[in-house]
Amino acid sequence: MSSTDALSLPTVLITGANRGIGRAIAHELAPDHRLVLAGRRRAELEQLAGELPAARVMVADLTDPAALDGAAAELELPGGLAGLVHSAGILVRGRLDGLTAQQWQRSFAVNVTAVADLTRLLLPALRTAHGTVVTINSGSGFHSGPGGAAYAASKFALRALTDALRAEEREHGVRVSSVHPGRTATDMQRELRVSEGGQYRESDYMRPETVARAVGLALRLPEDANLDEVSIRPR
Repeated sequence: MSSTDALSLPTVLITGANRGIGRAIAHELAPDHRLVLAGRRRAELEQLAGELPAARVMVADLTDPAALDGAAAELELPGGLAGLVHSAGILVRGRLDGLTAQQWQRSFAVNVTAVADLTRLLLPALRTAHGTVVTINSGSGFHSGPGGAAYAASKFALRALTDALRAEEREHGVRVSSVHPGRTATDMQRELRVSEGGQYRESDYMRPETVARAVGLALRLPEDANLDEVSIRPR
């Protein structure tokens, strides 16, 4: 792809792009988008950017407001931002009687507050391009169970954030989609199975590429429609 061709493509920023679902989303969007790969691990992000036809990196701790503000301010988005995909997230597990305040704060800092803060910073660029915000939520955004209070509570909150943002930004032409994957073959799923005392078998779960296809659909829909919310479960 020539540099001239790349400049004509819509730009999408993906958080958590260095691994799992975020990495699959980057590969899904690469053929017809310019990408900004966001996260903390520069070496991994730059390696991924080198695999893609038109990608650059934004290195920042998403939970550090000052660092995030500085990184967002340095972005050059002359045509606005066509898409913002929030794929970064963490799993905090434990029964309520064992969870500390710090664990609750960490769960919400990454899974909710960082999403809200980055979205706020990029809303002017999203409005300019009539862009689309996609949050990678979870089945835990609909229900919870033993050991899942902190994670599910953050995902319920993320769903509330997404619903409010969709209503607020409709008048500005910004679309908002919430994607709720079931169990997916990622490092987080390995971590979850360890906490559950179970065995991780990759074939039991959806592939990250399957979730990425849904994100691609949300971003590529014609302007007369919005994919408000979709739940994707393993067959």
